[in-house]
Amino acid sequence: MNIFSKNSVLVPIDFSDESVEAIDVALEFIRDPSYLWILHVLPRLNPAEPGVRWHTVDDQSRKQHIEKVFHERIQGAKYEGVNFRVAIGTPSSEILDYAQEKKAELIVIPSQGNSGLGRFLLGSVAERIVRYSHCPVLVLRN
Repeated sequence: MNIFSKNSVLVPIDFSDESVEAIDVALEFIRDPSYLWILHVLPRLNPAEPGVRWHTVDDQSRKQHIEKVFHERIQGAKYEGVNFRVAIGTPSSEILDYAQEKKAELIVIPSQGNSGLGRFLLGSVAERIVRYSHCPVLVLRN
């Protein structure tokens, strides 16, 4: 058991290699994988998108697709029992709300490393999480 072990750890993922590595790092902080909460946030659908207008794409089908991708990509005995959820909305807000809901004691999030103008225009999800989180945040850098 790690000296820094936690009862509830949240890992927001975007399916990048860095976010999958964050899951492995988070597993080191918990006693049991059932204490690990993994969250993927989808953006809201634009009503003008063709799939929405033609009723071929909806939030439920998007969530089911992401859950399928998660279970295909994250496999193995060490991941048995982890909790996965798909939310729809603004990433930083959804992550912070979910962390509060699950009473997370730690958030492990990779930094995408945007800097300069890209960071100014797009903002940084990790930065907002660090700034407004109720619990400690471990930001993993490349």
